[in-house]
Amino acid sequence: MQWRSLLLGLLLLRLGLHALLALLPALAPGLCVRRRLPFPFPFPPRAPAPGRGSEAPPGRALWVPAALWGSRPRPGGEGAAAGEGEGGGGGGEDEYEARYSGAFPPQLRARLRDAARGMFAFGYDSYMRHAFPSDELDPLHCCGRGPDRDDPTNLNINDVLGNYSLTLIDALDTLAVMGNSSEFQKAVKLVIDTVSFDKDSTVQVFEATIRVLGSLLSAHIIITDTKQPFGDMTIKDYDNELLHMAHDLAVRLLPAFENTKTGIPYPRVNLKKGVPPNSNNETCTAGAGSLLVEFGILSRLLGDSTFEWVARRAVKALWSLRSNNTGLLGNVVNIQTGHWVGKQSGLGAGSDSFYEYLLKSYILFGEQEDLEMFNDAYRNIQNHLRRGREACNEGEGDPPLYVNVNMFTGQLMNTWIDSLQAFFPGLQVLIGDVEDAICLHAFYYAIWKRYGALPERYNWQLQAPDVPFYPLRPELVESTYLLYQATKNPFYLHVGMDILQSLEKYTKAKCGYATLHHVVEKTKEDRMESFFLSETCKYLYLLFDEDNPVHKSGNKYMFTTEGHIVSVDERFRNSLWQDILPGEEDRAEKVKPNELKAVNFSSNCNRVPDERRYLLPLKSNYMRQIDRMVGLI
Repeated sequence: MQWRSLLLGLLLLRLGLHALLALLPALAPGLCVRRRLPFPFPFPPRAPAPGRGSEAPPGRALWVPAALWGSRPRPGGEGAAAGEGEGGGGGGEDEYEARYSGAFPPQLRARLRDAARGMFAFGYDSYMRHAFPSDELDPLHCCGRGPDRDDPTNLNINDVLGNYSLTLIDALDTLAVMGNSSEFQKAVKLVIDTVSFDKDSTVQVFEATIRVLGSLLSAHIIITDTKQPFGDMTIKDYDNELLHMAHDLAVRLLPAFENTKTGIPYPRVNLKKGVPPNSNNETCTAGAGSLLVEFGILSRLLGDSTFEWVARRAVKALWSLRSNNTGLLGNVVNIQTGHWVGKQSGLGAGSDSFYEYLLKSYILFGEQEDLEMFNDAYRNIQNHLRRGREACNEGEGDPPLYVNVNMFTGQLMNTWIDSLQAFFPGLQVLIGDVEDAICLHAFYYAIWKRYGALPERYNWQLQAPDVPFYPLRPELVESTYLLYQATKNPFYLHVGMDILQSLEKYTKAKCGYATLHHVVEKTKEDRMESFFLSETCKYLYLLFDEDNPVHKSGNKYMFTTEGHIVSVDERFRNSLWQDILPGEEDRAEKVKPNELKAVNFSSNCNRVPDERRYLLPLKSNYMRQIDRMVGLI
């Protein structure tokens, strides 16, 4: 009976402590903490604990982050306090420090640069040999792929493939960035001579814009650059043909913006006939709101406001529909009624590039309103989507993570995140929030280490993929590259090496690189999407090519959401139509060139002290915590 009395006493003591903790907010209502960010954002509250989650996979304990689900203890008593566990108390070098810290040999870096170039060359040459003039390469059967004419409802294919040699167009500026002037010139001539947009193809406006229109504009800018930083990329007797092709394509996309009551465009358009009859009136936020960079560049190169006007009108229409309560946007909207069909607010599919292009439009065009919208959006993201401890590299609690919530209430909607969200650390680098970017990047890298790829959708509660395929996406590589540029920390070269080796080991096929059908089983699908050449290979190459003109020429560059490179210069910050852009009558203020640099470039990178350049960007105990979170240890 004595042990029972003791147990009862301990239980009563624990209940008393819980009651005291519950009273603390009432006793000290003014107590709050704030995150060290460019804006004074209050630290978001913990999400309320929902009902029971799913069963854990056989043989694996279920790890549930306390800040996401409440105060449930973790299996095995694993803690999250600073200094907890091995390697957290400042003792001897642990396995993380041994693997990642210290200088990265220049000879190894040169070999990896050449390996990334070889990866691109194998994919590109295989496409040209086995698939051109088709849109994509089937790397397992060594043949080409175009639109699925037999099944118009196959949107996974038909949204992207328009029967216009997509992969060749998408790869143009990668050839230039890698210094291959002869192949770049040959490819440009092929595009000019063989590609036409007068096709009976129904494509997604967003995909045609970022993959095709963006690449044509990027290549045109490279060809006409008087400095020619990448080598001689000029084309003999070039008469702005790529710009004319971009104009032709954009005109064919314009019907999507007509007959819509909100100004938000239809998601799809037939390049020859316009918007198809009985078209879907629902579109995603990213698809409708991520057209401004390409359309704006085109308008400013042509001196024609039409394209920027319709794209900017769509952005403002979406912005006007955000929740009055949270300031968040959903992910699917009806273009006629403005009603939110999809109420999920997150950073992944359906939303991602909307936020990206608010900032990048400001960087490129200098319109103050774009920055104001981005600042407001970022503040709301921090307030409602971010969970975990206040600081990335200090304190107690779960690692920072951005979750999917209801746009009206801010309540957690599900327990998965998708691979597209891995772009967000790179965007945080551009605004100088490097410390937070480090933590989120580490989470996605831990998933990559576990599977050798990023599953399309990962369930952080079950520690398992919800959607297990990996289509060679670039987002983690992009963030790795931008974090390296910001910190110059060799850790990110190790990350890039891991990614490159995984791609070679698991995705290389007979005639290129193939989508992974299942990241656990490593089975392949017969598809090599065009962004593998335009983005994944490009960012890997630039990560290891320290002397690339992108880094050394003195020019300022920005990457579109499809990884196409555009110069940031004065001509894109000048427009002649301020009086006719929607809502611009009183907003003529522009960012000055020296102010622009403070937003996007190296001045913000100094937030990471020099003495940390050769240390781990994230303390080893926090790395270990994230590895536990994804089931690595």
